[in-house]
Amino acid sequence: MAKGLAEKAIGGQAVMEGVLMRRASGAQAIAVRRPDGTCSVKQQRAAPLASRYVVFRLPIVRGAVALVDTLTVGIDALLYSANESGGEEAELSKSAVGVAVFLGLALAVGLFMLLPTVLLRLFGLTDALPLVANLLEGVIRLSIFTIYIAAISYMPDMRRFFQYHGAEHKAINCYEAGHALTIENVRRASRFHTRCGTSFLLVVMLTSVVVFAFFGWPNVWVRIITRLLLLPLVAGLAYEVIKFSARGKGTWQRVLTAPGMVLQRATTREPDDSQIEVAITALRAICPDNNPGEVYRC
Repeated sequence: MAKGLAEKAIGGQAVMEGVLMRRASGAQAIAVRRPDGTCSVKQQRAAPLASRYVVFRLPIVRGAVALVDTLTVGIDALLYSANESGGEEAELSKSAVGVAVFLGLALAVGLFMLLPTVLLRLFGLTDALPLVANLLEGVIRLSIFTIYIAAISYMPDMRRFFQYHGAEHKAINCYEAGHALTIENVRRASRFHTRCGTSFLLVVMLTSVVVFAFFGWPNVWVRIITRLLLLPLVAGLAYEVIKFSARGKGTWQRVLTAPGMVLQRATTREPDDSQIEVAITALRAICPDNNPGEVYRC
């Protein structure tokens, strides 16, 4: 490996018909497959929020900051990719994306906060001890989350989205292993990665079960408000777990990463060569060993 893993660490995410790649330095690139088969590449530099203030880099705090940073960058990337992949007729505005995000958050509150309570009441379990009721609610929430992910993975559009997710992981694994970014090398790389956002979401779910269990069982609206207010803490704790698990391959690391790796079987799919090309395009655009201004285009 030409460089240390810490120096080469890349973050990324799948977008509509494309891939976003980011470096800790702030360099980022989005590559999107257009309807005519060509590839659109957008490069920019956006300093991470954690680089602005020392307090943003403190343990726990940095996890909440990273979540906000990821959501902000991700929404902009999805808007760009939707417009590039859909053509002029399907062009979206920021307001339209904002409405979609709001509806997504409303769906999340309904599925993962209200529905578990409804099910607890349906089975007459809300009269249990607060600690037991919270733990049962957490188990139901995890079950709903897992079923939801598994179900949407069979939708054609989501399956294609998850193929780009797999291409992103494969390209990053290939690069971090020190191999040349060719289609053949990337194709052989694993589609699973310990720093995956899916794993992070699952760890957030698991952490929330433990944290929320100690806050009693007030009425449903107080519980929703409490859980929303505690989300930065939960995200911060989950971030530290993911960061620790990515440091090595010891027993504890394998135990902590195992659930996320299993879930990635649903949220990633084996990509085709054209999708791998897009991931390589995005990654090569931010590789430090590229010549200045060089952009690999698929």
